[in-house]
Amino acid sequence: MKLTRRNAMVMGGSAFIAAGLPLRAFATLADDAIAAFTGGAEMGDAGITLTAPEIAENGNTVPVEVSAPGATEIMVLATGNPTPAVATFKFGVLAASQTASTRIRLAGTQDVVAIAKMADGSFAKASSMVKVTIGGCGG
Repeated sequence: MKLTRRNAMVMGGSAFIAAGLPLRAFATLADDAIAAFTGGAEMGDAGITLTAPEIAENGNTVPVEVSAPGATEIMVLATGNPTPAVATFKFGVLAASQTASTRIRLAGTQDVVAIAKMADGSFAKASSMVKVTIGGCGG
């Protein structure tokens, strides 16, 4: 096969499109997980606090803390991971506080999102961009 300018442009364009597909696929996985958790309800931004580092030196252990007073459930997502759902914390009526902290694994620089389901049925959302300098899962 002779490599012409036209063939090179077609192959380059195809590679560019193929490189963007997984990112959109992960985004839709995160959107699907959010829709399943909230049932498509509107989300506010008050009532939940997400604490994550701006820069993580190692994507294998990124500390994350989430707090939402009055919440019955809190879901944590890493939108750029192959499996975006990281954890769902459920709090009973006797819970002293609605706070959770854990270490998560990030595949690369991405948003970490926390969604809280409040006792009155409303939802609150907080997100934080975490820049990973050393690869996590798959990196």
